[in-house]
Amino acid sequence: MAAPAELYLVRHAIAAERGDDWPDDDKRPLTERGISRFREVVQGLANLDVAVDEIFTSPLVRAKQTADLLAAGLPGKASVKILDALAPGHSPASVLAQLSRTAKRRRIMLVGHEPDLGELAAHLIGAGRALPFKKGGVCRVEVESLTSRRPAALAWFMQPKMLRKLAR
Repeated sequence: MAAPAELYLVRHAIAAERGDDWPDDDKRPLTERGISRFREVVQGLANLDVAVDEIFTSPLVRAKQTADLLAAGLPGKASVKILDALAPGHSPASVLAQLSRTAKRRRIMLVGHEPDLGELAAHLIGAGRALPFKKGGVCRVEVESLTSRRPAALAWFMQPKMLRKLAR
């Protein structure tokens, strides 16, 4: 039997507030504070020996910027690819269907948004309600395969504050 796939689910870092400055929500960027704090999150992940082969991100600017920070700060120099199903409003089933057609490796990171990311985590592990991701929060889920109907195992779930502490 093949080793399980490792899925890392990551909520994007702190972004600019919605409003007149950013009438198109898809284009809201990370703030300087969001970038700075998320670099610490990435260092915490590196200190946990997290390494990924592929990073898939929502097409929204804030998620893509978060994915780029992950790619730059984690070992392995994983490539960043857009997965349209990670944009807000897609079901867990659509994310997994698109991912199973696209992913080629077994250590995969997904960067997305709430509440969809929490719903995806719940769907994967068979939980009755969504897991609450803070901005910059990360969980690791081990799945038999991307097409398996069996519940995945939640290996860990960390809020950004915990990961920043691990960076020190």
